[in-house]
Amino acid sequence: MANPEDMIKQCVMMLQMMNEDPTIPRNIRRAADETLKILLDEKKSLSLRAATALSKIDEVSSDSNMPMHARTKVWEIASTLEAIPLD
Repeated sequence: MANPEDMIKQCVMMLQMMNEDPTIPRNIRRAADETLKILLDEKKSLSLRAATALSKIDEVSSDSNMPMHARTKVWEIASTLEAIPLD
């Protein structure tokens, strides 16, 4: 099993790539940015950050404007966040 910190870093990198992709609609990039901020907030526990970020990214996952490549990334991020153990 991967280290939870490494899993968070992996999600952060994917979210940063989504933020920089101009083919992704603005509202989805905004949600990715909000999710990124949640994951980088070290005042909260790792499991709380993962659960909150998962909730946020799940909200946008059903957006009909999302291109397929972005949807695949969102699912990958969600899958990684789900694998982080809760304390």
